[in-house]
Amino acid sequence: MDRKNKASVNNREFAVITYCFIGLFLCIMGYFAYFQVVKSEDFINNPYNSRQENFEKSIVRGKIFSADKEVLAETKTNEKGEETRIYPYSNLFSHIVGYSSKEHGRSGIESWANFNLLRSNAFFLEKTLDKVTEEKSIGDNVVTTLDYPLQNAAYQALGAYNGAIVVMEPSTGKILAMVSKPDFDPNTIDEKWEGIVADENSESLLLNRASQGLYPPGSTFKIVTALEYIRQNPAAYQDYSYNCSGSIQEGSSKLSCFSGEVHGSVDLERSFVRSCNTSFANIGLSLDEDHFAGTCRDLLFNESLPVEKLDTSKSSFVLNRKSSASEVMETSIGQGKTLVTPLHMLMITSAIANNGVLMRPYVIDSVENHDGGSVKTYRPSEYGKLLTEEEAHILQEYMKETVVSGTASKLSGMSYQAYGKTGSAEFGTNKGDSHAWFVGYAHRDDKEDIAIAIIMEQAGIGSAYAVPAAKNVFDTYFDISVQP
Repeated sequence: MDRKNKASVNNREFAVITYCFIGLFLCIMGYFAYFQVVKSEDFINNPYNSRQENFEKSIVRGKIFSADKEVLAETKTNEKGEETRIYPYSNLFSHIVGYSSKEHGRSGIESWANFNLLRSNAFFLEKTLDKVTEEKSIGDNVVTTLDYPLQNAAYQALGAYNGAIVVMEPSTGKILAMVSKPDFDPNTIDEKWEGIVADENSESLLLNRASQGLYPPGSTFKIVTALEYIRQNPAAYQDYSYNCSGSIQEGSSKLSCFSGEVHGSVDLERSFVRSCNTSFANIGLSLDEDHFAGTCRDLLFNESLPVEKLDTSKSSFVLNRKSSASEVMETSIGQGKTLVTPLHMLMITSAIANNGVLMRPYVIDSVENHDGGSVKTYRPSEYGKLLTEEEAHILQEYMKETVVSGTASKLSGMSYQAYGKTGSAEFGTNKGDSHAWFVGYAHRDDKEDIAIAIIMEQAGIGSAYAVPAAKNVFDTYFDISVQP
């Protein structure tokens, strides 16, 4: 090889090595920028990160506010310099705001926003003076999307029943209220910890039933079954007809309507409005199970929910071609092995209200310094389409008619238009034991729509218990006097 060719080869090798190093450098810088912008808060906020302890030595933990600037959590310092975390509303926001304890860690917003609460963006001269005088700087405040009047209305509406109520703005994904019972007082978490976590305590007080509780959906699942029938029969779903005699039998499997009620001749809409079990069992037997499973995947069954920060459980749908007729019929009416969280049913309902588009639920609206100066604002973000706009409009009409003339008629005649689906989900071995469900939303031209999901454990019929609870929340939102 002559000298000229050898030099050319060497130059190419040098160029390749140079470009490789430049590429690696750009990748490292890109990841560094990504880490700083996207991942740094999660990394610093990790409970195993010792930097948090250093923050606590120099920062007084910031406040947590509701959207209407009610103080939900704050730190009080006595004359001896001892700090106590105070929760002015005690049990009211216990699961969603959570607790912060040196002995037992953190939960809820206290955990997710720990980095924000232990960081101070006070004026730099103020921070400099704090260092000189060896005083702690005041941490940043977190402003949530939670609405105090709605949270209180939901808490009161749930009453003495265990369960959950969660409320969301479909157009933005803002969580406006989230209640879970049984609850706890975060002010006394340290004193009562041993009793709360004791093996003999079966109430699971720390479990947020709104996002982690798994329940049979009962007749609220007929929203999904109806959607699947429409998808499999796009040109003929309006021609569906069934004569309900109060029960249906397929082989040795028999299923009845609630209390053996006979609905007579019903189409798909009336089957939905009157919540006819036998008609939906008949529909289920006609469906392709694999396609049904695909629709459920579209609706996030067996998937992690796209929710910022909040700890959630996966809902489950297990129907397949090998399922028995009994399993198919039970699944089609929301029984069998199907399990959902109230938050998941709320997200499906919100997507219907929002013409098929699901917005990612979120609960932290902004971060500000202790003087009210803006530090960071969180914006609504779209997850994607769960169903088409046409499918959403069909289900909207069904849910509207359910309020006008069906099982949710206690919501009719108001100054707002409500849409919904009731459910009575049987559980356990005692026939007749059921949880009361309601999912739906409400519209009035002068305000944003709100969507709601309610589960009242062992209450009974959804129309008798969960619907009045929804009415109290809707009435509060639309400033209507709530009847005691």
